[in-house]
Amino acid sequence: MAEVTRRAVSVPAENRGSAPDPAPQTPAGLDGAPAGLGWSAGVRVPRGVWVLPSVVVLALVFLYPLALVVQQSFSPENGGGAFDAYASVFASQGFREALGTTVWLAVGATVGCLVLGFVLALIIAFVPFPGARAVAKFIDVFLSFPSFLITLALLFVYGTVGMANGLVTDLTGAAEGPFHFLTTPWGVLLAEITYFTPFVMRPLLAAFSQLDTAQLEVAAGLGARPARIVRQVILPEALPALAAGGSLVLVMCLNEFGIVLFTGAKDVTTLPMLIYGKAILESDYAAACVVAVVNIAISVGLFGLYRVVGKRAGA
Repeated sequence: MAEVTRRAVSVPAENRGSAPDPAPQTPAGLDGAPAGLGWSAGVRVPRGVWVLPSVVVLALVFLYPLALVVQQSFSPENGGGAFDAYASVFASQGFREALGTTVWLAVGATVGCLVLGFVLALIIAFVPFPGARAVAKFIDVFLSFPSFLITLALLFVYGTVGMANGLVTDLTGAAEGPFHFLTTPWGVLLAEITYFTPFVMRPLLAAFSQLDTAQLEVAAGLGARPARIVRQVILPEALPALAAGGSLVLVMCLNEFGIVLFTGAKDVTTLPMLIYGKAILESDYAAACVVAVVNIAISVGLFGLYRVVGKRAGA
């Protein structure tokens, strides 16, 4: 201790009580800004300057073509009143049938995806089996697949010359197999359920991962059967995820084009298929734009519903 005191006393007098040397100052540039940072270091750029380029790109790439579609629907090239194209399209039997087919396919596929997705998510999350984690990872990869791949896979299995029909004809000697449903609305429905079910499973698996397993153990300890546990414990926790996934699937099914096209279902006409037929096959661009505006209006409304449900579900 005395040695420490002696060392403290031996500090030269000129250094005692002096403040530490100030940090070296960066030499200033010509405008007073630190050298090396450039002239713009002291300039405050308005936030709108950074936002403006992205708004311009968005307007040119998306909003301008959309505005052209809306304008064409109200002012067709062949003349006529502003609402003549709308009156003609709404009065046509083909539009009403396409609208009805689109709605029932979208609703049916959504219900099928909710039921199948809930059951599969339950098995993956709560029934231990080898490879459950790998299956959950595959679902994430599956979401990136294009829809026509699933349709092609179903054609290889259940198509007119697919594996199932080939097996039946080889065994029975019949001229053709019994499976022809892929070219019907039921085939489109099957393809949409197959493709969109993982979009329901993903939020369900996320919700199940946050579920307190102690509740399940308590319910099982009190003698509740698995069906009652699912109904009274798991299902209430899964409702927000089911609503978010179901509303997303509904929006995507309303706008699905590739599945209907690749199944070859000629008698199945949805709104996207009607737009394709009017614009490409009939060159009736005014009618195509009218149907497109209707399709956009329905999709935007449902997307707003999806956003509201997603916020309530915490998605």
